[in-house]
Amino acid sequence: MRGGVASSRWTSAGQRGRSDKTVRALESYGELGRQAAAHLEQRRAQHYSEYGIAGDVKRLRRFLAWCEERSLERPEEVTRPVLEQYQRWLFHQRKPDGRPLGVLTQHGLLQAVVTLFQWLSRQHLILFNPGAELVLPRLEQRLPRHVLTVLEVESVLSQPDVSEPAGVRDRAILETLYSTGMRRAELVNLGIYDLDANRQTVTIRLGKGKKDRVVPIGDRALGWINKYLVEARSLLLHKQTSDVLFVSSYGEALSTGYLTHLVREYIAAAGTGKTGSCHLLRHTCATLMLENGADIRYVQVLLGHAQLKTTEIYTHVAITKLKEVHERTHPSARLGRQAAPGAGETR
Repeated sequence: MRGGVASSRWTSAGQRGRSDKTVRALESYGELGRQAAAHLEQRRAQHYSEYGIAGDVKRLRRFLAWCEERSLERPEEVTRPVLEQYQRWLFHQRKPDGRPLGVLTQHGLLQAVVTLFQWLSRQHLILFNPGAELVLPRLEQRLPRHVLTVLEVESVLSQPDVSEPAGVRDRAILETLYSTGMRRAELVNLGIYDLDANRQTVTIRLGKGKKDRVVPIGDRALGWINKYLVEARSLLLHKQTSDVLFVSSYGEALSTGYLTHLVREYIAAAGTGKTGSCHLLRHTCATLMLENGADIRYVQVLLGHAQLKTTEIYTHVAITKLKEVHERTHPSARLGRQAAPGAGETR
């Protein structure tokens, strides 16, 4: 399981071609759309990830459609009041289930627009940048909604039917996500030669921020991956060839959307009452390691966080140690249950 670099889904010819078509689709929105497409082509030339560009296409398409409804077709027609109007419109938007757009979603949609006008200004295509003084929504510092316990994780891991090739693959996927804490996009891009069984490591190629990193992977996860490689992968490939580690039942690389659905279904089947998908296993990996005494800087490296403050969120979730300290040091806890209501009463 040692070797060179695996092919990336997002840098393959097929994915590049589909991404090209998606970017060019923006050109249908008049001059503003053509400039938006040129902006994303420039980002591609600057080696931004295809995954990130695809996300910006979706964000800018929403803005361009909004502008089209208001007959705004040229970049110079967009002023700061126009952007503030768009910001208010996003604030009042509702999802199909009636819930408002999340603050993070609103922030991302606006940031893509602000970045577009920054580029237009630098290219001297507009006289001034209307987004320069736009105040973006304040991001909330939210804790992960759910974190699994050790027993709950084991229940999730036991859900795949390992008598079937796809079940062996799924068990290997769950074990890998839990053991390494890697992101879903990092997992679908894993190459068959990115694993080093002797060193018990996995190399994540061009993770978030286009950075490589090497992370440890546990014995059990490696054992299931080996079982998948020996017993299941060739059956799923159907005589095709691929450098990607985890393949679909059609012998193709998994999509991030399919992986999300797959993991979510197994978590729901475990009956823990907690919801989530790949990121839930990532949260759980980090939280349980911190609760068991891992140094936060090692967890930062494992997760691939550029800033320590991003990892620090898990110190607020990992409450086991804090409870132990509270019981040892807080006066009311040290008194035990002597003063608790009903203490000493007999029935």
